[in-house]
Amino acid sequence: MLKAICSRKELSVSEYYGCVSDIIGSQQLIRLKNITHHISTTRFQHCLNVSYYSWLICRRFGLNARSAARAGLLHDLFFYDRKEYNSSREKGQLSHSAMHAFLAARNASELTPLTPLEKDMIEKHMWPATSPLPKYKETYIITLVDKYCAVLEFCVPKLRIASGKHR
Repeated sequence: MLKAICSRKELSVSEYYGCVSDIIGSQQLIRLKNITHHISTTRFQHCLNVSYYSWLICRRFGLNARSAARAGLLHDLFFYDRKEYNSSREKGQLSHSAMHAFLAARNASELTPLTPLEKDMIEKHMWPATSPLPKYKETYIITLVDKYCAVLEFCVPKLRIASGKHR
């Protein structure tokens, strides 16, 4: 089953899936299923969450929902451990916040051609922690959705445990 956090919708049989079907099964994205992200989820699940909710919002506002879905799925396409990176980072080296966005854009462009919009969304999804400013409305949306999903990924498992609803 392919579902976003806090959603009951099966994504593999939805309009959303048509936007990402050519990349979602790639080996690069499958590798993300083995990497823990935000304590209680995988990097793949986080990317799926950001992808789906960015797609929904962009579709609702008549923006480029297809690019939002694709960029959301690819926005954290990196394979190093961020804690190890930060602890071994040398003076003058980019922070994880800046580094991973550019690395994800490079990895994504090796997987599939990126439009300028998709590249902007991936490279700038950590704004305002990084600069320059996003160029497109969709980039602001993915930036906000990324933060929203991170909060959900931290809180929802804790809420389930506190309420006695374990999965």
